Amino acid sequence: QAQLVESGGGSVQDGGSLRLSCTNSGPGRILSSSVMGWFRQAPGKEREFVALIRFHGGSQLYADSVKGRFAISRGNAKDIMYLQMNNLKVEDTAVYYCAIGSQYSTNHREYRSWGQGTQVTVAS
Repeated sequence: QAQLVESGGGSVQDGGSLRLSCTNSGPGRILSSSVMGWFRQAPGKEREFVALIRFHGGSQLYADSVKGRFAISRGNAKDIMYLQMNNLKVEDTAVYYCAIGSQYSTNHREYRSWGQGTQVTVAS
């Protein structure tokens, strides 16, 4: 079973950048058929899709709100994933979670393994 750990969150000014990492610290390997995603949840709001990447082939999908500003990628080790976030806005403030699933889906309910989350705060 994969055990995901996010890191890289923090506080930045509007327009700043952060890079989040998601590492598998568990004994289970991430299958090449898996899909890894980033989601976020702001206080009082539903968890929302941010970006996903398919391990085999690397195809990606982004939420419209982050397209052109965020970039998802896999590390060479394959058990690590990144989210490069540029031109951050106040509305990007949320707890960011990485997750693993088997479906190429933007629905967080399709993902079975989750990290504990990392806080991203963007100040105006």
